[in-house]
Amino acid sequence: MSAVDYTLYLVTDAPENYPHGLLAGVEAAIAGGASIVQYRATTGTKRHRFETACALRDLLRPRQVPLIINDQVDLALAVDADGVHIGQNDLPADTVRRLIGPEKLLGLSITAPEQLNTVQLKIIDYLGIGPVFPTLSKDDAAPALGLEQLARLTARAPLPVVAIGGINLENAASVFATGVAGLAIISTLSRATNPIAIARALRSTHSQRS
Repeated sequence: MSAVDYTLYLVTDAPENYPHGLLAGVEAAIAGGASIVQYRATTGTKRHRFETACALRDLLRPRQVPLIINDQVDLALAVDADGVHIGQNDLPADTVRRLIGPEKLLGLSITAPEQLNTVQLKIIDYLGIGPVFPTLSKDDAAPALGLEQLARLTARAPLPVVAIGGINLENAASVFATGVAGLAIISTLSRATNPIAIARALRSTHSQRS
């Protein structure tokens, strides 16, 4: 796959959190500059998840925006998604890589410093590090790392880092200042009444990092 723009990494929220529906919310965020989308579904039937993933794929592919599926390798394969994102307790990275092949993107969540020591460089493409701040978007989220710890982990990380957890317009510039490649955004975009404007504003903070 060609070079990936991780700057504004949209992670989907529960469908009921979108004022105008999930697909409309994602489309608006893309129009505002979201550069990659992860479909994270924790509710609904497998059939519903499949249909939603297909709709997202058909929305994103003409716009050349990668679609990543959280955790569910079978769903990623079924819809020919552009990649998979896994956590520390999901299938092993080498197994996922074998299943999805060498061309798809594979992301790995890092929630503690010691986890960086076990990253398989030839298998993983990028790291999702967080939560940076306390978050309500994930019930079982690890303790917040804070900006200083994020900066230390990003400096040590051998791969592009996408920061996640509690990131919004007020703190986005300070998160970018830690050296991360991108911001993973959930509720700040899903609950926005004007996702296009919020996405543009979030992207603009990339130029403010120091």
